[in-house]
Amino acid sequence: MTKRFTGWHMTAILVGGFSIVVAVNILMATLAIGSFGGVVVENSYVASQNFNRWLEQAERENALGWNARVARSGDGRLEVVTEGTPKGAKATVELRHPLGRDETLAFPLTSAGNGRYLSQRALPEGRWLVRLTLSHGADSLRMERPVG
Repeated sequence: MTKRFTGWHMTAILVGGFSIVVAVNILMATLAIGSFGGVVVENSYVASQNFNRWLEQAERENALGWNARVARSGDGRLEVVTEGTPKGAKATVELRHPLGRDETLAFPLTSAGNGRYLSQRALPEGRWLVRLTLSHGADSLRMERPVG
């Protein structure tokens, strides 16, 4: 013997189905908000006003012909190998966690000769975004590279 399908059955199916959809959406929104580490720019309008200046600065930096490779050395320290930089150039780094959760670390690098620079201490474990600044006199190059 089969039961008759009534409006109450249809109501239960609709409420149950939409409850699952809403619950999944709330879960996904909570996970997205909890894993977001910060903002890219504080004010997009102000950033748009500086865009052309940033492009000009990037062109000046590219014209210098400097290049750098960033890696973790065998003993865990940050190693920067440069090409085309003048002798006596200074190197500084700022390390950020890709999601912005850990604190930002900033320190100078010491020259190891032949365009090679090393940090004095080992990098913390994990993935980091390295913001490298090479400078010599009025010239400077800024770049961002990931280090795993």
